[in-house]
Amino acid sequence: MIPVPRNTRSGEKPFTCNECGKSFREKKTLIIHQRIHTREKPFTCYDCGKSFRAKDTLVFHQRIHTGEKPFTCTDCGQSFREKKKLIVHHRIHTGEKPFTCTQCGKSFIQKRNLLGHQRIHTGEKPFACNDCGKRFSQRKHLLQHQHIHTGEKPFTCNDCGKSFRAKTTLINHQRIHTGEKPFTCTQCGKSFSQKRSLLGHQSIHTGGEALHLPGMR
Repeated sequence: MIPVPRNTRSGEKPFTCNECGKSFREKKTLIIHQRIHTREKPFTCYDCGKSFRAKDTLVFHQRIHTGEKPFTCTDCGQSFREKKKLIVHHRIHTGEKPFTCTQCGKSFIQKRNLLGHQRIHTGEKPFACNDCGKRFSQRKHLLQHQHIHTGEKPFTCNDCGKSFRAKTTLINHQRIHTGEKPFTCTQCGKSFSQKRSLLGHQSIHTGGEALHLPGMR
């Protein structure tokens, strides 16, 4: 049996950074952290010259060049370069969502998804567009917005060649070719390719106006 360090068992963090005051359980973690302040990156990739603060990060990076994906999902066979990505992926199969919002109870597979969601409640928008100043709660929304300024449409349909600024728009478009209609009315069983079409349809049953979604005109 491998002995567990006392600091790990107790949750104690005796190693403190003199620059910012952040504390760590292990000295090696503190040393890696301190390189943020010194900007030291002693581990360099011989293939592309990119440097890293930690050796483990270099090892993960090098798998981009080698194509190595040593961590394989036993449920579906999909492979990953990092063990933590396999762990997150496996939650798709188990349905586990360990990160829960204390405001509304919604749960998420990844902590970063929870943090992004919580900005809905706080109103925080930390990601700003350098071109127009518009702010966003999530980085992916900023990147999508920036394509308006650059004119870039990086997501292309393999069936017809049409290109789009956002991946979600491409996915919706592809249903024209596949005929997929994943959104089904629980009242009458009619199916739709887009969620907004389903919401508009449901007003027939409720007798009300079509529900409004952000972005609908």
